[in-house]
Amino acid sequence: MIRFSIAAVTVLVAALALTGPVAGAPKVVKGTVGPGFTISLSSGGKKVTSLKAGVSYKFQIADKSSIHNFHLSGPGLNKVITSVSFMGTKSVTLKLKRGKYRYVCDPHASVMKGSFLVR
Repeated sequence: MIRFSIAAVTVLVAALALTGPVAGAPKVVKGTVGPGFTISLSSGGKKVTSLKAGVSYKFQIADKSSIHNFHLSGPGLNKVITSVSFMGTKSVTLKLKRGKYRYVCDPHASVMKGSFLVR
């Protein structure tokens, strides 16, 4: 049986806290669709205008309306992340290729749309 002292556990917890996020963990991109006629993507509190190619990104989409969806497309990608009737949050991890990506709400694509570049 292995015994840990309180001091040893405290040192271990402190060391883990200092290392920060796990290396190789995907970067988070937050998306929102609704409740009004809005759609957006942000990372670190700023609007996403470009991302890096070959990096894993975790897209966390908050769908706040049952009349909207979140559809992301670009080079080699055509992904409906949330459906029209869905409300809630869904996540998907993607490794993006170079090029232009578009996100839209399909039923309202003429007014609810955005894009970003992957370099």
